[in-house]
Amino acid sequence: MAGNEPHPDTDETPERDGVSFGWEGVRSGFLTGIPIAIGVGGYGIAFGVLANQAGLTVAEAALMSATVLAGASQIIAVELWADPIPIAAIVATTFAVNLRYSLMGAALQPWFRHLSPRQIYASLVMMADENWALTMRELRSGSGRGAFLLGSGIALWLFWVGSTVLGVLAGESVGAPEQYGFDFILTAVFVALAVELWDGTSTLVPWLVALGTSIAAANVLPGRWYILIGGLAAAAVEVMRHGD
Repeated sequence: MAGNEPHPDTDETPERDGVSFGWEGVRSGFLTGIPIAIGVGGYGIAFGVLANQAGLTVAEAALMSATVLAGASQIIAVELWADPIPIAAIVATTFAVNLRYSLMGAALQPWFRHLSPRQIYASLVMMADENWALTMRELRSGSGRGAFLLGSGIALWLFWVGSTVLGVLAGESVGAPEQYGFDFILTAVFVALAVELWDGTSTLVPWLVALGTSIAAANVLPGRWYILIGGLAAAAVEVMRHGD
């Protein structure tokens, strides 16, 4: 659409209802995402070590990280790695784990409805749990920098791919990641993000619902379906609480 094309004298997309998509948003997202990306880099080293133990080469592990950018599903994939590769099990499990991204993307509609499909998809390709949480905070602040998700995703992507390579190369000498605490890095990152997203006692309700439902589902269902079920339960509670 003509109204969504960059102005010839600037790299910014003209603002639509206060939402723009340009270099300032990318820059802000990138700089804000660096501290989180450093933590994710530690998790990437742990993934690289696991990938090495599963028999993946540097190129194979780096290609996986560069094209997937999803630590949980990548670790699940290498944990299930065998000869022959259980393709159906890997696809089904990672699909269940990554279904949460459909809910996360929907939460960004206040920005996305003002962006072009190209801008939306470029941002979604770079979306991970960590920079989604940062972007939600940015959105709630009233910012109209629609390229924030893309910029923060680029920071995560660079550290994730680079640390994966380091992890594979160091795999033989590192040994078991848990002896260095690498297995706790992702948990620590999510705890820090949860603190940032805390919005008072009303926030506690969906969190407790998600926690209780996930624990219950994990005890009766195989695989990682408890992640999606917990998220859906929390979302349903919020719709019932605030929906008209």
